[in-house]
Amino acid sequence: MRVEVLSGGAAQGLVAALEAQFKAETGCDIAGTFGAVGAMREKLLAGARADLLILTSALIAELARSGHVVAGSVVDVGVVETGVATRAGDPAPAVGNADELRAALLAADAIYFPDPKQATAGIHFAKALERLGIGRDVAPRLQPHPNGATAMRALAQSGAARPIGCTQVTEILATPGVTLVGPLPEGYELATVYTVGVCTKAALPAEAARLAALLSSETTGEARAKAGFRPLGSLSRMRGEGNQCAPW
Repeated sequence: MRVEVLSGGAAQGLVAALEAQFKAETGCDIAGTFGAVGAMREKLLAGARADLLILTSALIAELARSGHVVAGSVVDVGVVETGVATRAGDPAPAVGNADELRAALLAADAIYFPDPKQATAGIHFAKALERLGIGRDVAPRLQPHPNGATAMRALAQSGAARPIGCTQVTEILATPGVTLVGPLPEGYELATVYTVGVCTKAALPAEAARLAALLSSETTGEARAKAGFRPLGSLSRMRGEGNQCAPW
């Protein structure tokens, strides 16, 4: 048996880290499809089979309201920040404030990031470029990819002299060949709450619920932290610092 999961790319590393434990407890494998959250929502609405969804909190709430997710099954996994990455071994630029981030992006000859229409981090990053006033300047160097994982793999393999990337921290940490420089600076941050929910048409609802519990359990907190998830309690502090939260 396989639990079918549709998930934002931010959770791919965490799911992989817990897959063996889930198999030992339930005897089930995990068949995961990972990508931009908007694309995962479209797959579900188009009829793709799924037992469990791992998407942004706003999208899970929307799908629960529309009857696609069992409302009582919804539970938060954690908070994921959006960060800056470099190719492993490259010098890390300073990105601690808006001026440093602007300078780092202008100095790069290739900029890798996820889909600016479907991916949470991609949408935010595209807006950040405009707010920094460099959208037109860097346009020829932009390298958008379907999701953060593919963008980071492309960054790792880039032949550019000074490449840089931006996506969610979890996707950076899960990709060999890239290094996390740090989160986007104050005023340009993005904190995204990821949430799980069992699909109303799940073929394996009990097993899906068990996986949801495992992903959100206190006992797996260390795995979440290692994957790049921050506790939900950190969100109010981050909001107090002026952090922005994903609209969807």
